[in-house]
Amino acid sequence: MNPTNTLTEPVETSEHPMENILRMDRIPHIWCSTCGIGTALTSFAEAMKKVDTPLEKVCVVSGIGCSGRSAGYIKLDSFHSTHGRAIPFATGLKLANPELKVVVISGDGDIAGIGGNHLIHAARRNMDLVVLCINNFVYAMTGGQTAATTPLTANTSTSPYGNFEQPFSLPHLVASCGAVYVARWTCLHVRRLARSIEEAMNKKGFSFIEIIAPCSTIYARRNRLGTGLDLMKFYHDNSVIKHGADTRELDIEFQKKIIVGKFIDRERPTFLDAHNDWLKSRLKEKFIAHGGPVC
Repeated sequence: MNPTNTLTEPVETSEHPMENILRMDRIPHIWCSTCGIGTALTSFAEAMKKVDTPLEKVCVVSGIGCSGRSAGYIKLDSFHSTHGRAIPFATGLKLANPELKVVVISGDGDIAGIGGNHLIHAARRNMDLVVLCINNFVYAMTGGQTAATTPLTANTSTSPYGNFEQPFSLPHLVASCGAVYVARWTCLHVRRLARSIEEAMNKKGFSFIEIIAPCSTIYARRNRLGTGLDLMKFYHDNSVIKHGADTRELDIEFQKKIIVGKFIDRERPTFLDAHNDWLKSRLKEKFIAHGGPVC
């Protein structure tokens, strides 16, 4: 008979598979039960295992809001900025150190509402950024007000009789402004989302991924849509994968079919590439005009 008391023996524990990406000392997180943001963050962590960029050269920027808390859980260089200013903050990081791969993770209110002007100009300039916009259709943290993405007729705290403002179609918005990579997935599509994030990370230029996420506490409750699990079932039954879809046809209607997939994957010079090429051409013209050496 083995005299060893197995109850007192130390239990062998293995490292959590995402421990090199997530700050485990801050787990469990404070997001609501069945919120989709944690699922989106899991897909991001999975993608980080396969990206070409060394993790020490990846940094994450977020703004304010439920999704803006993402930066605090990621064990990379991460920064919180003020509301709506995540993209210009990320732009500054990229311009100061072009070797960095800068990722913005924030919500639809922060990126497309408060920060909408920065969004369109970063896409226009083709800043070398990856933007993950977690869209739950409302300003969830501040009370459930109507957002720039709230579907028509949806109930919010500032549209209790139904929203009448036409929402943005985010993929169409950024594609028309010049983004080189545009995709949309829901929190149900965890593996496809992880692959999409990996593709965006390995691409130069402005990449944008919209992530449709359930907000069970505010959006679902006000609209009597059930729990977060009910919304995930809705995504399962109503998501239509259509790669290369015309971005003009990607509007999201209230509780209707959602077109997901990779819509844009193209090439054009990044802001820094265009700037450096312009600078070289100007210097060349200057030297020729003054009879000096040509670099």
